[in-house]
Amino acid sequence: MNDFLKGALLILLTVLLQTSVLPQYLAVAYKPDLLLVLVVYLALRAPVGVSLPAAYGLGLLKDSLGGIYLGMNGFSFLVVYLVLKALSDRLYVQSAILFVLTVSVATVSVLVINLLLLVVFSQGGGLIASMLANLAPHLLMNAFVASLITALPFYSRPWNARC
Repeated sequence: MNDFLKGALLILLTVLLQTSVLPQYLAVAYKPDLLLVLVVYLALRAPVGVSLPAAYGLGLLKDSLGGIYLGMNGFSFLVVYLVLKALSDRLYVQSAILFVLTVSVATVSVLVINLLLLVVFSQGGGLIASMLANLAPHLLMNAFVASLITALPFYSRPWNARC
């Protein structure tokens, strides 16, 4: 139960930071996606029983807090999670550079998946131009946040030694 409370507190702090604090100081294009960074961390470091429901739940949480369509980010987070989980056994997951690179690839992947879903299921024009205009700042901010996470002391510890 202690791990559950720590995880719930981490998610609550992440959501409060992303929805309340960061919008006050950063423009929309420069706001990092902290929930996606958390999903990448869980995919690389946590066991499947914990991280699979968390990945989908974090995507649904992002949709419910400010998404266009409910389930779009849930689906894209889940696809990115499943690909990363399949690759995590073959990667050296304690590498800081690899984590930053993985967050960058996941950011682009979520954008592409969301763009494909919007093109297929909506009729709005100019989607590609508007999403690509914000890609570079969003990608750089996510990579910066990922690099800050690798500097924290808990990053180098194994998952089972987190308590």
